[in-house]
Parts: sequence; structure tokens; C-alpha cells
Amino acid sequence: MNDQTEPDVSPELAANLEDTRFLVHGRLDILRILRGLANRNEMVSAFFNGGKELLLTSIIEVDAEGNSVILDYGSNEALNTRILASEKIIFVTSLDNVKIQFVTNNIEPTTFEGGSAFRIRLPEQVLQLQRREYYRLTTPIINPIKCQIPLEDGRSVELPLADISAGGIGLIISNPQDITLEGGETLPGCRINLPGIGVLEATLRVQNTFEVTLKNGSKMLRSGCQFVDLRPSMQSLIQRYIIKLERERIANA
Repeated sequence: MNDQTEPDVSPELAANLEDTRFLVHGRLDILRILRGLANRNEMVSAFFNGGKELLLTSIIEVDAEGNSVILDYGSNEALNTRILASEKIIFVTSLDNVKIQFVTNNIEPTTFEGGSAFRIRLPEQVLQLQRREYYRLTTPIINPIKCQIPLEDGRSVELPLADISAGGIGLIISNPQDITLEGGETLPGCRINLPGIGVLEATLRVQNTFEVTLKNGSKMLRSGCQFVDLRPSMQSLIQRYIIKLERERIANA
């Protein structure tokens, strides 16, 4: 793992943290957004330690009177200990396919309904990006989409996608022996079969690779990759696939 990697937060999100067009400041609006996440039991990615570590959690209670948010506790105690010692945590999730992001500088242990939990202060602002090109859409877990990556020795490997956007993809590496992806590395000739849409052909540039600990304690690597000089026809394939996937999820909701 590259110790110099940045958080796998969408670059567009990071670039717009100061853009007031996307910041929600109203307390009632923030409560509505966070309660929506809690009601839907949406998975929340908590990035900490400079983005080198990630804990998957979810919002289980929004306490307006206590001005706090209660989040699910992780199953990996070592990871829980490290996030509790972290000074800055970036939470990234989505609600109705709109990317949501907020930050806290303090997280503490608490209990909820007899079990361990995390507590943070109600954020004073929430970043809410509604433009399609700014959010990454999670790809199917069952029968995942795979990216075929040609290697210099003539072999190729297939890695499942974690998410996709107009700007890039997230790749999951369950077996690091298959391939090592370093930040800044360029991967030409990659192919992704988008079901019902077509084959996406692209050059990828690796932005970062870091270890992810799932709620069950298992570990794997995640690589955030950016498309390089993507042809308009390939951009169209991505947009069509995102629309198709959204429609399917709405129909099955």
C-alpha cells in the first residue's frame, strides 16, 4: 500500500468543499438529510488517518436535542480504536443517488440500545452534490462488473468494480498477489463490459490504493482510478449505464 495516497474521496467533491452552491447550512435541512440516511440504512464510508484508512458504518440515530449523530460501531476493534484517536474524519455516502459528504474533528464511543456505537456532533454543514457527473454510483455486488486490465507480460487480470462515475472507477483487489496498483500508474487498454450497454474501452490512471476493512473484519485493497482522455462515445456509454442502473434500482425499491 502506498503510504502517500490521498483519501479515496471523489476529486470533484474535494474540489468543491468551498463551493457554497453545494453546501447545506440549514439545521432542519441537515437533520432531514441525515435522518434520510438513517431511515434508508445507507452505508457510510468514514475516511480517516489522512485517508489511508476507511471504516464502513451507518447512521442509526439522529439526536436533534442532543445535537449529535449516532453511528454503528465496527467489528474490528483495532480499527475502532484508531478512528477514535483520529482528529479528522470525512464521511461520504449517498442518498437517492446524490453524493453526501460531511466532516467531523471529533468522534467518541457511546452506547445505543445496549450496544457499542460512535457519536459525533451534528455537522454544521453538509456537502450535497446533485450533478450526475459528480457522484460515483455503486455497482452491483452480486455478479459484479469486472475490469479487464492487460499486463506488460502479456497476461491480463480481471478486477471487480466497487463504483463508477463519469470521471473514473473504484477497483477491488481481494488478492494483492494478482496485481499491484501504485498511485500515478497508467493502465492502457482496459475493458469493462457494461451489461446491456456495451464494452467500455479506456486508459486508467491510478489515483490511490489503500486497505479497506469491512464490517466483518475482512481486509482488501481498493484502488481509485481516473479515466484518461476518454472518448465521447465511451462517456456516452457510462452515462447510459448509470441511467440504466438507477432505473433498475428505483424499480426494485
